Amino acid sequence: MTLSEDVRNELAAIEPTSECDRLAELSALFHSAGRVHLLGRGRVAVHLDLGSSSAARRAFSLLRALDVDSEIRTYVQRAFDRPTRYQLHVAGEPRAVDVLQRAGVLDQRCAPLERPPRSVVSRPCCRAAYLRGALLGGGSLTGPPARHLEIRSSGPDGARFLARLASSVDAPLAVVDRGRHAVAYAKGSEAIASVLAAAGASGVVLGLEERAVIGATRAGANRLANADHANLVRAGAAAHRQLRAIRVLGERGVLGDLPRPLREAAELRARHPSLSLRELAARAKPPLTKAALHRRLARLVRLAEM
Repeated sequence: MTLSEDVRNELAAIEPTSECDRLAELSALFHSAGRVHLLGRGRVAVHLDLGSSSAARRAFSLLRALDVDSEIRTYVQRAFDRPTRYQLHVAGEPRAVDVLQRAGVLDQRCAPLERPPRSVVSRPCCRAAYLRGALLGGGSLTGPPARHLEIRSSGPDGARFLARLASSVDAPLAVVDRGRHAVAYAKGSEAIASVLAAAGASGVVLGLEERAVIGATRAGANRLANADHANLVRAGAAAHRQLRAIRVLGERGVLGDLPRPLREAAELRARHPSLSLRELAARAKPPLTKAALHRRLARLVRLAEM
């Protein structure tokens, strides 16, 4: 299984909890992998072209949750010896057109939009959902040795919009126009981890860190490598528990009711899942000691287990 498939599988398992999240995620899927067919007399048809069964199932589920009928078809690009691809076809029925207009995929004249209006991504949860949909529809992750994450868009305006949106959640992306399409991309472990964490793929982030640790330890002496690996694995396991606890508290709807110090600790860990306690504590405002941050994160874990 490739890294790109790992990312899509983890993101496809995150269930949207509100209609605004569904619309934002669906909007990104269509902007990264969609095509609009103008049939004449004001009629349209839309389809998604996806390379992942998990992304196709997710798109089908989102459409069904919004009461939009769709049909999944498969095809194989035999001339290039590539794997099966999936197409979701959506007829231009009134309900489908209404949903696609609310999602910022079509304008009021049923013409395709390169990017959605700000209302679709006005909330933090919607921005994360849009980033998640963009990765599901047009994202790819390669490496090592040189890790590279890119998200395809139909044009430079859509790619720049995605970069601005990612920047608003501390996930830096650059943009390049390749003529037939444009991409928003990130290079380097920290930048890629920020983007994936903002979209919700914290498991992949931790997996990448573990692979990096294993590669680094093999280059050194066995004794030092084993010691470093053990410490980092413990740190990774602790971070995974903390992220899981934050997600549980968020699903319960109690995260916003916690005292400010605990909320700050939760936000720091969610934004930077791969940083050590010492690095994380230095990012607090004002900076904390490593022990103080550890106590707050441990408190979050205990609250989630209650």
